[in-house]
Amino acid sequence: MDVMPLLLLVAGSAAIAAAGRRTPVPAPLLLVAAGLVVSYIPGVPGYELDPHIVLPLLLPPLLHTAAVDSSYLDLRAQLRPVALLSVGYVLFATFAVGWAAYLLVPGLPLTAALVLGAVVAPPDAVAATAIARRVGLPSRITTILQGESLVNDATAITAYRVALAAAVGEGATWADGIGEFLLAAIGGVGVGLVLMIPLHWLRTHVKEALFQNTLSLLIPFVAYGVAEQFHASGVLAVVVVALYLGHRAWEVDFATRLQEEAVWKMVAFVLESAVFALIGLQLPVVLKGLGEYEGLDAAWYAVALLLVVVVARFVWVFPGTFLPRMLSARIREREENPTWKGAFVISWAGMRGVVSLAIAFSIPVTVHGGEPFPGRNLILFLTFTTVIGTLVVQGLTLPPLIRLLELPGRDRQAETLAEANAQAQASRAAEQRLDALLADERNALPEPLADRLRSVLERRRNAVWERLGQANPVTGETADDTYRRLAREMIGAEREVFVKLRDLRHIDDEMLRSLLRRLDLEEAAAYRETTT
Repeated sequence: MDVMPLLLLVAGSAAIAAAGRRTPVPAPLLLVAAGLVVSYIPGVPGYELDPHIVLPLLLPPLLHTAAVDSSYLDLRAQLRPVALLSVGYVLFATFAVGWAAYLLVPGLPLTAALVLGAVVAPPDAVAATAIARRVGLPSRITTILQGESLVNDATAITAYRVALAAAVGEGATWADGIGEFLLAAIGGVGVGLVLMIPLHWLRTHVKEALFQNTLSLLIPFVAYGVAEQFHASGVLAVVVVALYLGHRAWEVDFATRLQEEAVWKMVAFVLESAVFALIGLQLPVVLKGLGEYEGLDAAWYAVALLLVVVVARFVWVFPGTFLPRMLSARIREREENPTWKGAFVISWAGMRGVVSLAIAFSIPVTVHGGEPFPGRNLILFLTFTTVIGTLVVQGLTLPPLIRLLELPGRDRQAETLAEANAQAQASRAAEQRLDALLADERNALPEPLADRLRSVLERRRNAVWERLGQANPVTGETADDTYRRLAREMIGAEREVFVKLRDLRHIDDEMLRSLLRRLDLEEAAAYRETTT
């Protein structure tokens, strides 16, 4: 197996994503653009998306890390709008886009057009969360977009399977479609509910941090694979398990949490970067074999379909946002009043991504009877142009649109005050617990060590309030910035001494690693206690 193309993909996409963090252009768009350019450089190996790799190997860890970082309580509070988007909108878009393609493209059967509709229906989880984090959307809108992107792939994949069965001649009926959808949805959620408790039990009872992290990496694949074995939705199983594990993560050993955070950040960064680069690299593949649809006709179909995709989301989102409130007093009482600005941003944040391309590439070449699948190459092309079009047009314009609409962002000061209040309550409980423990002669400590425990607690309590203080008039640093800088300088001086002692053979390398690890943990603690 030639590993060089894989190494080039991972290294190149990671480098571009890292550079993108220093530019105003979101990294996903830079990666897609780079993939488009690189795909035509002579000597660059071909990268054709394999749905047997993307769906079972790339999608589960991306969904897992997004769901773990989501809030179960926030998602539950926004369950109605999330369900309307992740289920209702995907089905609506499948029929709207499919019917438009059927009318637009001469000779394209309705069943094949519905396959196309299902393929481009789901907005992308990675694109939505990446741009939402970058532009700082209001928390309610971010929760809705994250919740939609976690579940909508399951709806789209199920709709695709039903439409594909009809297109290849398997004689699927409406009853078959509804039955498959219910099996996928209920089965996926059921598998997740069955797995989440034993998996969490394992995470809390296995004490070896390395094994715990290995288990953490396997969990999304286990949930996806078990659900797919029962012909249920692997996507929903992964999301259910990850939401539960994220909600109960505080019960896991601290060493595991620290390692998991670092490992999953790296995994998510590498996979997200590679996924967006892969999108751009598909251009030569989708242009090959367009046949009768080449030229201006194909370009016209692409532009028209992109417009249909964008408009269909507005057509669904605005009534779905305001009609339920008009019809239900209970909804008006329980939910905050949405604004047209928020609905507009949700409508515009419908970027498509790699899942649509992976589903499109899984379309069989022939139908039952051996005849070519009608319009397969055109469906690949239109899926590609829709993905690129939404990423470029909507992805580039979303940040300035949010600034233009003057949407209120997160209230950092209010969040800091809430954090300070929570820390004050926790500190009082910790002080009482410390006093009770020290009163027991079995816990007797020299006074300097007892004072050190109290000083650490005091520092933690004051750190949040210091974040509200004024900046240093000389350096412009906040108190947090100065604290972190001085802590790094002190730790750096200690680190240099340890290395020098190792070089002089006063300590060995094993002792050096132990001492450096202690310093690393102290530096991490100093950073965390002054960072939101």
